[in-house]
Amino acid sequence: MRLIVSLLSIFLFASISWGQQQPSTSPSTMPGMDMSGHDMSNMHDMSGMKDMPMAADKDEKDSDASMHAMHSMEGHMDMGPHMKMTALRPAKPGDVARAQAVVEAARKASEIYMDYHVALNDGFKIFHPELPQKIYHFTNYAYALEAIVRFNPDHPTSLLYEKHGGDYKLIGVMYTAPKRLTEDQLDERIPLSVAQWHEHVNFCTAPAGQRGEYLGPHPLFGLRGSITTQDACDAAGGTFRPIVFNWMVHVYPFEKDQNAIWSVERQHGDAD
Repeated sequence: MRLIVSLLSIFLFASISWGQQQPSTSPSTMPGMDMSGHDMSNMHDMSGMKDMPMAADKDEKDSDASMHAMHSMEGHMDMGPHMKMTALRPAKPGDVARAQAVVEAARKASEIYMDYHVALNDGFKIFHPELPQKIYHFTNYAYALEAIVRFNPDHPTSLLYEKHGGDYKLIGVMYTAPKRLTEDQLDERIPLSVAQWHEHVNFCTAPAGQRGEYLGPHPLFGLRGSITTQDACDAAGGTFRPIVFNWMVHVYPFEKDQNAIWSVERQHGDAD
């Protein structure tokens, strides 16, 4: 498992560094975008994995995707033009049963990790544990790789924990899917009459020397920034990325009713 994580991390940061050095053009030529439009990634290039939240490499302090991914996971209600949600569809026969099967699988797969030490022992890695966060993502990179090619509800990409002092409380799971998937393909994984997936869009990478500005009160750059277009990003000296990270959906399988289990509001901000 350590070898897999190391290889994926190396590939991720190499890909991000390469992408930031290329001229910004159209969405179809952006690094990490799927050129073929097909459902399946080529496993040797792991294109669907480039934007997964990965364990931080201590030598890659300027990696915008890595540094900023943690902040993309919370406070979504304030993102506005930086977030895209799937449309809520009319219910079809069988949707409720399919969604409930996912909930049951998520509950069974995650309840064994109430003690976060068990998750760590089983290969889940805390994303940026050194940074204070509302929700901590414990990610299994083997499961993330699997999610590129197929949906397995028994293998959530990440476990979601709240931190209480020195302990972590399990509250849910996160599933991911390649960002090139259509909403019809996402509906095949979890019915869109029940769940709404989200992805992060319109990311303007800050120029070197201004990356601390991401976390300021009124940032220009990043997923909370006021810049939302290619032209504005170019004028500010940044690098525009139409889509960052993969499709994501949070599930809270320990809640009692369906609205709470699939809560869009909590997915947006993981409200208390």
